[in-house]
Order: sequence, then C-alpha cells, then structure tokens
Amino acid sequence: MRRLVVVSNRVAPSSGADSAGGLSVGLHAALKRSQGLWIGWNGRIEDSAREELQVEDGEAYQLATRSLSQAEHDRYYAGFSNGALWPLLHGRSDLMRFDPEDLPYYLAVNERFARQAVPLLSSADLLWVHDYHFLALGDALRRRNAHQPLGFFLHVPFPHADCVAALPCHHQVMRLLSAYDLIGFQTEASLRNFRDYVVRHHGALAEPDHVTLAGRRVRVGRFPIGIDVDRFAALATSARVQQLVGELLPCFSSAAGIVGVDRLDYTKGLPQRLRAFERFLEQSPQWRRRAFLTQVAAPSREDVQEYADLRHDLDTLSGRINARHASVDWMPLRYINRALPQWRLAALYRLSRVGLVTPLADGMNLVAKEYLAAQDPADPGVLVLSRFAGAADQLGSALLVNPHDFGAVAAAIRQALEMPLEERRSRWASAIAGLRAQDVHDWRERFLVALAQNPEPPLVRLARAATAGAGPMVAPFGAAGGSVLPASGTAS
Repeated sequence: MRRLVVVSNRVAPSSGADSAGGLSVGLHAALKRSQGLWIGWNGRIEDSAREELQVEDGEAYQLATRSLSQAEHDRYYAGFSNGALWPLLHGRSDLMRFDPEDLPYYLAVNERFARQAVPLLSSADLLWVHDYHFLALGDALRRRNAHQPLGFFLHVPFPHADCVAALPCHHQVMRLLSAYDLIGFQTEASLRNFRDYVVRHHGALAEPDHVTLAGRRVRVGRFPIGIDVDRFAALATSARVQQLVGELLPCFSSAAGIVGVDRLDYTKGLPQRLRAFERFLEQSPQWRRRAFLTQVAAPSREDVQEYADLRHDLDTLSGRINARHASVDWMPLRYINRALPQWRLAALYRLSRVGLVTPLADGMNLVAKEYLAAQDPADPGVLVLSRFAGAADQLGSALLVNPHDFGAVAAAIRQALEMPLEERRSRWASAIAGLRAQDVHDWRERFLVALAQNPEPPLVRLARAATAGAGPMVAPFGAAGGSVLPASGTAS
C-alpha cells in the first residue's frame, strides 16, 4: 500500500479523537491504514521558529510540524492567506487586504515546508495538499525533484474569473497550481469558475476534466466533502448527549427551537440571518413566545478589524432584537459568542426543530450535514439552507433560500416550523440517503483513487517539468526575478 502524506495548515492528533465531522475523520483511516504522515503548522508562534519539521510518532500515523515566527504568522498566515486569499476566494474582493510585502512571506513559508518535507518522503508516496494556505507548495516540491503523484484540494469556493483577477498577483500565484497532477473542488460551480479563469486569464486550454496550464495537463474534478454520518448519528444518541438533551428538554418541550452554528466570520451571513429572524418574528405573530433562535458564533481572528466590527454589530443586533421582542417569560434570541464542544452541539441539533444555515458563500458547510445526521428519524427537524453553500448541491430536499432576501428566509423558517411530520420525514430521508452515499470516506477514496491513477509515469512528469523550466514559476510581486524568499532573517 502506498503511504499517504497530507499537508494542511493545521494537523489533527493521530488518535483520531476529533469532531465526528471534521477533516481528521476523513483522513484518519487512510493515514492509519498506510502508516502515513501529516505535515502542517503546530499552532505555535515562536520568535526562534525552527527550520526543521519536528516528527512525532502518534498512535496511528506520524505528525511532522513546525512553528511560525511572528513575521511568518503576520505576513503569511494573517496577511496573504487570510487577509487576501480568504475574502477573495469567497467572492469578497472588496474586503481583500493585499500588501505586496506579504507575498514573499507566503511563498517563503511554502518553500520552507517543501524543503523540510522532501527528506521525509519516499518515492512511492501519495501527496495530498489541502487548501489556500499551500497553493505554492506543489511548485516548490517539484523544483526539489518530488515526482510523486501530487494532489491539491480547495476546501473554500473558487469564485468567478474577474473576482480572482482582482488580486494584483493572481497570474503569478494561480499559475503555480500547474505543478499538481489533480486539483479538486467542492462544487461544479467552483470547478466551472476555475476552468473559466484559466482560459480567460492564462490562455489555458480547458476540457471537462483537464486544463493545460503553464505547459502541463492537469486533471480537475469535483469532490464534495462529507461527514461520517453514522459516527455523528451515534454521537447524537450517545449517553452523554442524551443526558444533556434530557436536561435541556424543559426549555424546548413547549417551544420550537431554531439553531445556527458558525465561526464568527463575515462569509457566514450572521447579521443577515439575525435580521431575517427578526423579520420572521414580525411577520409570524403566532410564533411569538413559542419559537426562539440559538445562535452559536465561535470567535475567530479577533485581532482583525473586520472581525472585531462584525462582533460589535452582532452584539448590538442581538441586544436590539431581544429588547424589542422579548417578554418576561420568553427570550427570542440566545446568542452564544464562544465555541461549544461537538457533543453539546449534537444535543442542540437534536432538540431543534429547524437548522438555520445561511452563509453568503461557503465551500461546503458541514454544519448542515451534522444537523441532519443528529436528527431523530421518527421526528426529524427541517434544514433551511443557503443556496450559496456548497452543500446545497447535495441537499435539494432542504428549504433553499437566498440569505440576502430576509422575507424569503423568514417565510422558510415559518414553513419549516409548520411542516407536517410526513413531509419532514420524507425530506430528511432523502437528504440522509444522499449524505450516506457521499460521506467523508467516499470523498477521500474517490480523490485518492483518482490521484493514484495518474496517467503519466514519474519520469515523464519530470521530463515535462524540466521542459517547462526548472526555476521557480513566480517571483515576488513587482519584481522581475530573483529569490522568492524574504531577505535573510526576516521570516526565519
């Protein structure tokens, strides 16, 4: 069996003790089966960040991690990755904070991970790189003669071509994707947008399952990520969760609970959701003192001004809604600004009549799938889902809404609360069957099988890469050439 080597921004414990729907669940089995290796950031910021990866033998596979220096964190992670690429890829070029001094750090961190990873690799490995933090890693590996099959999966959306082109260095950075053998996207829309982008802005050739970019023919495909449905359902019916359900039941038995769970981020549409819920309260007086929304918004990137502003807006908006609509014995909105453990969320999902998942843009959104997996098949709740979440492609039996249309979201909440039992059962059964057919294990196996079936043998791939040129494909923004690394000592 070929060893799986995963590279992602953060790693998960090799014990597999993680959320029932997280990325580690999907990768754990393959990493364990192949005695694999997971490479990434250890989450620490250290002034004297070590150059080499620290390798640890876990219960099921190896972890190889390194810390970031403060400069790397500020420029590579908070700067280019999350200040420029995150908003851009979610279609919010208006919120993009591009600083040309961040790009060399982004490239340098990718270079350093590649340089440190190569000695740990064997020729038979399968390499799977995850998400926008490592767009440049494949090119850095190829220039170090890493000839293994190399796949890349984008967890976030890929927006329309002109939005991507708003990034001043888009041509330089996106060209680096040609180093991969297989590029995976969550949805058909993202795949279509990528093909359109490389044709319009790179003069590439595009076929349904290939693009020819920078002289290389790269396979592309749609691989929607799922959850472990049975594992999450087991969590929702576990003794620990059922005890919490019993404790919370008095709060829900005479009322209709609605639940939203998100990271506090402007892509999640939280202000729009609260305004839509307020519209529901105004338009459906029969549900006053009966329906309430529990909104969990885990803090995120609190040192970034846009996120601090968002938190302030939500604090103000939630206070206003309760001040206007609450009564002595009823609070319509329960706003929780902290992270909750997975088992507590499972209890909230199980008790809530409506799952309200309305992001403005989302690569997939696993909360929607976890909500459905947690339901009681005999008396399931109803999912109200944004059309702009990748999950909407698979969950047509949900009530699909435009999160910008407050009236439509309000009407969907009311429809969900008033839906007859048989219709709820039918919609849930259709959704859960689809989730089981395309679960996280199916996602993993389909991608890895496609990656392992690379039609070009290693020597051919190396020859094509040599023909294209052995030097780096990208120079620092605004430079005609030179090293991709910052000056010595600035990002070590």
